[in-house]
Amino acid sequence: MRMLHTMLRVGNLEQSLAFYTEVLGMTLLRKNDYPEGRFTLAFVGYGEEQNHTVLELTHNWDTSSYELGNAYGHIAIGVDDAYAACEEIKARGGKVVREAGPMKAGVTVIAFVEDPDGYKVELIQQDQNARK
Repeated sequence: MRMLHTMLRVGNLEQSLAFYTEVLGMTLLRKNDYPEGRFTLAFVGYGEEQNHTVLELTHNWDTSSYELGNAYGHIAIGVDDAYAACEEIKARGGKVVREAGPMKAGVTVIAFVEDPDGYKVELIQQDQNARK
């Protein structure tokens, strides 16, 4: 067994695709419209679905926004340097909501960005010696 994907419902698919591909550097892997169901599924990720866990963006055509609720946490992405990643994301128009730095009560360097629908994406620095 392995994880295949995580699904997020998005209000504006084009805006979300721009965020995940242009700001976070993922690739649009496939996109399918389902006119009878009035929804579109778009899959994005850092590698092909056969070998990587990806993100499914579900756009229900008649819904422009969702309440996130209080049970959802975040998506996590490993980065080489969280400080540099934050600067790149800001330069690409992304919203950094927690700048890079050590996590509370720990030493792991993390940061948080927010997608157009308000979902949080955690950046976790993989090399903790990259910058201190």
